[in-house]
Amino acid sequence: MLKEKFIEGDPLWMAPVLLTMIFGLAIAIERVLYLALSNQNNDKLLKGIEDALKSGGKSAAMEYCRNMRGPVAAIFYQGLDKMEEGIEIVDKAVVSLGSVETGKLERGVSWLSLFIALAPMLGFLGTVVGMIQAFDAIEIAGDISPTLVAGGIKVALLTTVFGLIAAMILQIFYNLIIAMIDNLVNKMEDASISFLDIVAAHLKK
Repeated sequence: MLKEKFIEGDPLWMAPVLLTMIFGLAIAIERVLYLALSNQNNDKLLKGIEDALKSGGKSAAMEYCRNMRGPVAAIFYQGLDKMEEGIEIVDKAVVSLGSVETGKLERGVSWLSLFIALAPMLGFLGTVVGMIQAFDAIEIAGDISPTLVAGGIKVALLTTVFGLIAAMILQIFYNLIIAMIDNLVNKMEDASISFLDIVAAHLKK
């Protein structure tokens, strides 16, 4: 039914709404996959770093991080690289790279937010233009006939319906992505604290 109604709508306004939804979904799916792949077992990573430091020192721990995927491993690699400069420098390196990695996680989210706002606005604009055209038809005919304006008004309202549907679908993905980012950032911060404790303990030896 949605497909039939979409075809009935004005292509001039339905096409931008459809493109907005396609681009928004492309960004959303890419972000979900990226964030899912960025998630990792931080406890296992920390244990591996601790064991590597004990058995092979800094170089072994850096090699372990290099072979692991995800933003947390990249942050810890940078921190290990600064170990010889002291725990304060390690802390600064972890914080700095943490901000960079957080930015990578949030990349594209602003565009998704734009498409969420744009889809219903395009729908409303199509509706307003369609209503104006319907009233123009009434003015030209000089008569208010239901059959004269019903078709035009229906087409105009369909753009709003599909604009709202597109926005709702993208909003669900947006909330999912924000929740995934918050979860990853919280895990990253918790793991960073434990990482600094491991490095500090190693430097004291």
